[in-house]
Amino acid sequence: MTIAPDAERFQSSAQKYASYLETPEGRLRLDLPLANLQEFLPEGPRPLHALDVGGGTGANSVRVARLGFEVTLLDSSPAMLDIAERAGREAGVGEKIILKIGDAAQLVNLFTPRSFDLILCHNILEFVEDPFAVLRDAARALRNSSSTLSVLVRNRPGEVLKAALLNGDLAMAEGNLTSEWADESLYGGKVRLFTAESLRAALEAASLVVIATRGVRVIADYLPQKISRSAEYESVLEFERKLGCRPEFVAVARYTHCIARPADAVGKDSA
Repeated sequence: MTIAPDAERFQSSAQKYASYLETPEGRLRLDLPLANLQEFLPEGPRPLHALDVGGGTGANSVRVARLGFEVTLLDSSPAMLDIAERAGREAGVGEKIILKIGDAAQLVNLFTPRSFDLILCHNILEFVEDPFAVLRDAARALRNSSSTLSVLVRNRPGEVLKAALLNGDLAMAEGNLTSEWADESLYGGKVRLFTAESLRAALEAASLVVIATRGVRVIADYLPQKISRSAEYESVLEFERKLGCRPEFVAVARYTHCIARPADAVGKDSA
């Protein structure tokens, strides 16, 4: 995670973030996008190369490395990278993950064009100063027309429901209907909000074509106490996958997940 004025919050909260990713909510935020991505993974001779932008504690990088990719994890927080190094080693894929300290805003200077078959921008665009520039530079770093960009962002309608259903704050919920920013409960500070339409437009402006849009965490955050998200995790995961494929539920999910390819890949897949 990275944004220059707020870099300290990601450095000081690294362990808090790692602990959050062990909760049912955190696991769903990791597992659902990776499950969505499975059918759209790039093909080609191994090893394929992946870039995890703002990869933090390495939870996504470990999962992608287990799929056989050579992964470069980019993050601006040394504390996050320390946790990522340990995570890769303990998972037995440390040799497949290269840790690189740096800012997402510097992609164009850090990597040569056409370097990666898969790029993850999961929960990073909400924090960078210029998300459009990050997407443009990420598109430039994709290797060819079969390469894949996976983007996960905070969904504005999901923040409306969160404020109303979890916080019981109708004034906040109403404000979130049109707000571009919301309060970040984990790190503090603000987090940028997207709609499915605004994210698609940003991807298209970067000469990328959306081939799939999914919702992540549609109902899990609002389940009654009689349903244990821990004990019944697999059932919740599978139901969330079904909901996340349906446009009416994508619209109100906590996160929007878009999978895109370079414009010359149009027609190979459909959303």
